[in-house]
Amino acid sequence: MEIQFATVAQAEAVTDLWVDLAEEQTQYDSHVLAERNRSVVADELTRHAVTDRLVVASEDDVVVGFVMFTLDRGSYEMDVTQGVVENLFVRPDYRNEGLGGELLATAERRLDDLGAETVVLEAMADNLEARRFYRRHGYETHRVQLEKPLESDNHSKEGE
Repeated sequence: MEIQFATVAQAEAVTDLWVDLAEEQTQYDSHVLAERNRSVVADELTRHAVTDRLVVASEDDVVVGFVMFTLDRGSYEMDVTQGVVENLFVRPDYRNEGLGGELLATAERRLDDLGAETVVLEAMADNLEARRFYRRHGYETHRVQLEKPLESDNHSKEGE
């Protein structure tokens, strides 16, 4: 197994894996439409590859996992420079072999080189396996995002 910064040529294979990731996340109520975002993600992955912010795991020249990351470019000034792990995915048949941990560690090292002082990431609340994985790698809950479908609140709105 080889862990390396992705080439632009590998971005297409990573795009296919990103679609797999987005489709897998629908079981945890993700709202991302995988296929409809393919071309946007392909462009973004290419930009990440050019700037060494996309790492792949490959076996016999077949990409089986990836991590994409960046520095936070938010609109607020902060007292720390944050690295952001945007996506991490390993094909199911390659999981539990340490690849996810290697990909994450490689991203963390690169983010450290870029000046990040902390690393943030998101996981779907119901994806307990992912949350356990990140806890094993030292990540703790820092912020919680809450969601409420507005259609479920129709009864209280009608009574106002």
